[in-house]
Amino acid sequence: MDVLLLVLGFSFVLLGIAGAFLPVLPGPIMAWVGLLFLYLSPSVEMNYWILGFTLLISILIGILDYIIPSYGTKKFGGSKYGSYGTTIGLVIGIFTPVPLGFVIGGFIGAFIGEMIFDSSNIKRAGKAAFGSFIGFLASTTMKFFVSLFIAGIFIQQVFANWDKLAF
Repeated sequence: MDVLLLVLGFSFVLLGIAGAFLPVLPGPIMAWVGLLFLYLSPSVEMNYWILGFTLLISILIGILDYIIPSYGTKKFGGSKYGSYGTTIGLVIGIFTPVPLGFVIGGFIGAFIGEMIFDSSNIKRAGKAAFGSFIGFLASTTMKFFVSLFIAGIFIQQVFANWDKLAF
């Protein structure tokens, strides 16, 4: 049972780290589920404070992940079209062979979205696309560091309980 929970937990932690960059995966929440799997192991003593604290942070970051790119777009004069374009561009960019395609896709998506909204103002569309890009970078950085923080707790708890785990 310990091995299964350990493997599932580690898999979710890795998915959580990947989810920091992939807009379709809720990174910190997935990493938290991995931590939960570890604590569900009978050999690891449950720590409700760590689980509660990391869950609260994961939910907060999950909410901010939707607010920050839109805020960046609006702060730089963009519209909802730019925000939608960012998300669509991020998803399309994931499937391109271009390195960091999701980043470039987000920028291009925001630009196209703003051009659909108002095709007469290229300068405003570029500024809004830049704002969306900055918002995306900020939220991605937050998700990545929270996911790494949870991964660090996971690894620390595995090593702290290594002798108790039944392999």
